[in-house]
Amino acid sequence: MLIQRGGLRVVAGLGKTGLSVVHYLLAQGYAVAVTDTRFEPPGLAELPAGIPVHLGGLDAALLAGAAEIILSPGIALSEPAVAHAIEQGVSVIGDIQLLRRATDAPIVAITGSNAKSTVTTLVGQMATDAGKRVAVGGNLGTPALELLNNNPELLILELSSFQLETTTNLNAAVAVILNLSEDHLDRYPTGMLGYHQAKQRIFQGCKAYVTNRDDILTRPLLPDSIPHQSFGLNAPDLNQYGLVRDGNSATWLARGQVRLLNTEKLYIKGQHNMANALAALALGEAVGLPLESMLRTLQNFKGLEHRCQWVTSIEKIEFYNDSKGTNVGATLAAIEGLGAARASTQGKICVILGGVGKGQDFKPLASALQKYGRVAVLIGEDATKIAEALQSVQPQIPVQFAQTLQQAVMLAYGCAQAGDAVLLSPACASFDMFLNYNERGQQFMNSVKTLGEALGKGPLS
Repeated sequence: MLIQRGGLRVVAGLGKTGLSVVHYLLAQGYAVAVTDTRFEPPGLAELPAGIPVHLGGLDAALLAGAAEIILSPGIALSEPAVAHAIEQGVSVIGDIQLLRRATDAPIVAITGSNAKSTVTTLVGQMATDAGKRVAVGGNLGTPALELLNNNPELLILELSSFQLETTTNLNAAVAVILNLSEDHLDRYPTGMLGYHQAKQRIFQGCKAYVTNRDDILTRPLLPDSIPHQSFGLNAPDLNQYGLVRDGNSATWLARGQVRLLNTEKLYIKGQHNMANALAALALGEAVGLPLESMLRTLQNFKGLEHRCQWVTSIEKIEFYNDSKGTNVGATLAAIEGLGAARASTQGKICVILGGVGKGQDFKPLASALQKYGRVAVLIGEDATKIAEALQSVQPQIPVQFAQTLQQAVMLAYGCAQAGDAVLLSPACASFDMFLNYNERGQQFMNSVKTLGEALGKGPLS
């Protein structure tokens, strides 16, 4: 039996992250207890025997008496029981801070309002293809502490603002905020200020950083002596990443004036994906990945499920699943990216929006849809709020309401013309109607398949 170390560690919030923390702390010889707001949190049945568990509300006395609290990203620091423990001098950290204590392996740290998962996955594949022993996870897929199981030489972490709230001096080899737009404002009483401050914690102690030239909020308050690069959708300065156009109207990914790759050779499409590709190249360069290898990976990368994922074509109408577009910024990127690609053929976007809005302002969608949209089909809890926002511009885009996602697909298709795209990009969370964005995206694809079969097109791939 391990000798217990250093006082009681309380894991606040279970789920797969909390469970990974419990296993890690037990392996290190700590006494561990668990508390959760839920009576039956995910992972409860998998807890080792003998772990004290307090459910149905956070146990304030347990938290106040802890040597340290390891807080789930889903629980705010302002939660009364947690805030009280902090007032009593109890240290509150998250699993990312535990990871940093446990390893000196270099970390590529990636956050932003949108595209985190795409860029994290792409950089991870670039590192793997370059022969690195790499682990990819954090807010994406595998919980952070489980990444240590294979002794990686490089860690690629997607980090949410919630994870960063409880992380101090991450000391990343390279860090980036890809972009910043309204999201999770229900969590931050000071609005964008609090959200921005949480994101900026990713730069604490970093050895290098990358910024988005098109978004001033991605820039850290760090000395110029720290190595840094930028990416953007304009022509880049020397040694920076951007886009250049040649006399034949081709667009190239470029480093300075050096053309790297014609964007027509990429599977991923849209301006937002060009920014993702450029960010990945800059991050990979910062940790020494060979450029030629990164470009080969980029040419073969087909994107992620539920992120502007092409589904099929019916009667010259394309269907795209962007269920992972859970905030206004992500949906704007999808509408503008797909809309610009159709501008030369007068094709438009028939977008399906709606769900739980998380306190966002939907008005920025109005001008984008005025330019690129044909119809907006609205579903879910905040459908009426979105409709009101879309009426803020003239001329207004036509709006229809649907009770189910299958009905929304039928309505969008009924309004679409040849050359249009039907886009599910809700700009909202999914939990009013679905378990998660994965289920929402799968239901969309199933509805499109049913539509195609009903129109006599046979099974759709």
